[in-house]
Amino acid sequence: MRPQATQEEINMLKQKIERENSVTVNVIHGKECSILGLVGDTTKVDASKIRANEFVENVEKVQQPYKLANRLFHPEDTVVKVKNASIGGDELAVIAGPCSVESEEQIVKIAQDVKRSGAKFLRGGAFKPRTSPYSFQGLRDRGLDLLKIARQETGLPIVTEIMSADMIDRFVEDVDVIQVGARNMQNFELLKQLGKTNKPILLKRGLSATIEELLMSAEYIMSEGNENVILCERGIRTFETYTRNTLDLSAIPAIKRLSHLPVIVDPSHAAGLWWMVEPLAKAAVAVGADGLMIEVHNDPANAKCDGQQSIKPKVFAELMKDISKIPGKTIHREYDTVNM
Repeated sequence: MRPQATQEEINMLKQKIERENSVTVNVIHGKECSILGLVGDTTKVDASKIRANEFVENVEKVQQPYKLANRLFHPEDTVVKVKNASIGGDELAVIAGPCSVESEEQIVKIAQDVKRSGAKFLRGGAFKPRTSPYSFQGLRDRGLDLLKIARQETGLPIVTEIMSADMIDRFVEDVDVIQVGARNMQNFELLKQLGKTNKPILLKRGLSATIEELLMSAEYIMSEGNENVILCERGIRTFETYTRNTLDLSAIPAIKRLSHLPVIVDPSHAAGLWWMVEPLAKAAVAVGADGLMIEVHNDPANAKCDGQQSIKPKVFAELMKDISKIPGKTIHREYDTVNM
C-alpha cells in the first residue's frame, strides 16, 4: 500500500479481496507502509485489478511456498518479546543451561552462574528425546517444577522442549519459550496445536532438513495464528563423523534474506564437542545470528546427558566476554551493558 493509505482504505481493500477471491488477507503494518499478504489459492486473483486501486503501490507474487514467514510479507525483522527479554533486534539473546535438569541444587546454581555472565534465558531439558530407550529420559514433570524454582530464584525465562501435544496445556502454563526439537520439526500435528497458543516457539532445524523445509514448518505454526516463532540452526547430518553434526553457518544469512523471523544458533549440538563450542559461537555471532543456545553444566564429566558438549560456567563467562568484542549486537549483563 502507498504510505498515505488510511486504515479505512486498507480495511476496505482487505475485505474486498477476501470477498471476491476466497483468500485470507493478513495486514502487516510497517514504519513506512502497510502490506497485504494474500494466503490461500491465489491462482485466480486478478493482480491488475488490485493494482488499479489508487492506494496500492505494487502487487508482487510470492514464489516461495511459505508466505507468513516470508520477508516479502513482513520486510521488517520480527522481535519476539519474552517477559523483560527479547529475541531479535539489537540485543544478542543468549540461552544457557544444562542439557537436562538433574536436581534443584544443580539447576538453580547453573541459572545463577549463567545469569551473572549475561545469559537472558535458562534452558534445561525436563523431557529428553534420546536415541536409546535405555538412556536417561529426563525428570519429566519434576524437571518442569525444578525449572520453575530456578526461574523464581533468578528471574530468567525458561526454555524447554515439548515432546507431545498432550503436554501443551502444562507447557503453556509453566514455560516461557516452548522448544520444538529437531526430531519434531516436521511433527505437523504438534506444530498446528502450538500455533493455536500465543507462546513463543523455538523451532529447531531437523537433522536433514533444508532451509525451505524449516521455514515451511514455521509456516505451520504461524498459519494457526501464532507468529512468535524463533528459528534455530543446530547443525545438520552430513557424511562427516568427526563432529556430532555439521554446523551450517550459511543458513543464518540465507534465512535472514528469506525470512523476517529471528534465528539463533546452537553450537553445542552442532559440534558435540565442548572445545568447539567457543569458536562456533563466535562465528555464529559474526555472521549475524540473533542469539545463541549453549549447554552449560557445573560437572560435565558426570552429567546424565550430553556432558561431552557442555562447557563449565567459568568457560561460559569467558566466552561471553569474548563475544562482547565482536561488532554487531549488544549484551546486557546484570550489572553493566557491553556494546558489541
